[in-house]
Amino acid sequence: MIRSELALRDGRIGVMDAGGWEMRVSSRWGLVVALALVAAACGGGQSEQTGSVGQPRRGGDLVIARVADSQSMDKTTVFDNESIWIFEQVFETLYTVRPDGQGVIPWLATSYDLSPDKLTYTFHLRQGVRFSTGQPMTSKDVKFSIDEARAAKQGWGYIDTAIKDVQAPDPTTVVIHTKFPWAPLLADLALFANGIVPSNYGGASKSEFYQHPVGTGPFKWDHWTKGQELKLVRNPNYWQAGKPYLNSVTWTVVGDDNTRILQLKGGQIQIDEFPPWSSVASLKSTPGVVMGLLPSTRTDYLVLNERLAPFKDVHVRRAISYALDREAMVRAVLFGNGKPANSFMPPQVPFYDSSSPGITHDPDQAKREMAQSSMPNGFSTTLMVGAGTVTENSLAQIIQQALKPLGITVTLQRVDPTTEFTNLQKFDYQMGFSYWTMDIADPDELVTFAVDPTSGSHSFFTDYANKDVIGWTHQAQRSFDVAQRRQLYNQIQAQAAKDAFLGFLYYSPYAYAYSSKVNGFHVTPMGNYHLEDVWLGG
Repeated sequence: MIRSELALRDGRIGVMDAGGWEMRVSSRWGLVVALALVAAACGGGQSEQTGSVGQPRRGGDLVIARVADSQSMDKTTVFDNESIWIFEQVFETLYTVRPDGQGVIPWLATSYDLSPDKLTYTFHLRQGVRFSTGQPMTSKDVKFSIDEARAAKQGWGYIDTAIKDVQAPDPTTVVIHTKFPWAPLLADLALFANGIVPSNYGGASKSEFYQHPVGTGPFKWDHWTKGQELKLVRNPNYWQAGKPYLNSVTWTVVGDDNTRILQLKGGQIQIDEFPPWSSVASLKSTPGVVMGLLPSTRTDYLVLNERLAPFKDVHVRRAISYALDREAMVRAVLFGNGKPANSFMPPQVPFYDSSSPGITHDPDQAKREMAQSSMPNGFSTTLMVGAGTVTENSLAQIIQQALKPLGITVTLQRVDPTTEFTNLQKFDYQMGFSYWTMDIADPDELVTFAVDPTSGSHSFFTDYANKDVIGWTHQAQRSFDVAQRRQLYNQIQAQAAKDAFLGFLYYSPYAYAYSSKVNGFHVTPMGNYHLEDVWLGG
């Protein structure tokens, strides 16, 4: 659980924690209630994470099964959640996202001071923090870590573009100067890419370091057998006294949905990450299993490679989006556990526009758009699908049928789920699936990732570029004016939908099935979790 003194500190830092969006302490409970209402609309209901029954017990080995393997432990360049959610147990940041996802709280820093011109932040570091090696963490390590993140050209360097320099005037103080006022800075510092590592990688090369990384987090590196499992063990030097409770956490790669369910029921694993929606009802009634549908920022998309001729044409993209029956997808694929997406931004993100028109299902308009396109008679293409993943295969078949009336013949290209995301990053695909979960409590991370082709992700690996949208994105980053930011993000959402650079599919809760012996497991709306709080009981 998050310590109470941190929650109280969050009340003190007020407006700035939310990256410039107007939120006073007295109104935050309303935001939590709103978040719960959104989750209910998505079919998630209340968060069903286990509570702590009795006193936490030390010991035990937790096993989490997931569809795909991690890609890398390099926090500055990797994009996949299956890597991020693991190395967040090793690397920690100056600030971290609140459990409700609606702001940030102090973590490796305890407080900060902001200059009147909003260009200088002075951070005061937490005392007694050590790396898992036993080496004390100092401002020198913080400076090195943020500078490392800033330098990433193909990763998350874009998130720190406003930082002019980082200084370490004494071991417990870090000073960050920004080039201009920058609304999302605190939220940016809570991003995993800004996690703190030892200065100069503790004497190792960067490549060597990320083969067995070191951080201040609750767990430390054990081993990674790629394609099979990755294991972390308890950090005996962790700064939160008495934590973590677990001896170890192992993430196994089990691509087949049904196999993971059998392993959960048989006790070989304790957590099944994202069981198929078809299994939710039966898992809810399975003795010894908790089926959690948790508030999330997850948005699923159909991605289109605009480096290829058909998808460069906005009319083709619009035709495809108009052909998608999102209501049917929610019913058939999510078994009602979600709602159609009207924006690339999810409802839990500040400045999400519920009135954004998006593109809704309209087969006649789809045909009109196709007739105006450079491919009026249709074309043949491939849709990349993760082999063994029930949800993607079901979606693929729905999309395959929906595009037939447009003359678009879709061949399904089934690949290993780990390979699937690699191919997206390399633009080695025509159409594919992707999803997003927020990592910070400000829209800038998603918006820049999705619509600014210079961000390192090439606009969600689509190569989408609209100069107006890019310009509005940059304006929103530099404004502390809430009304102005809202107007800009509304414009971005409307234009992005009109350009149909992605097929917005649906919003859904996080589905986690886990043993009733798992206590203290909480997934934030960002998708991440603090495993130092988890323990195994009867």
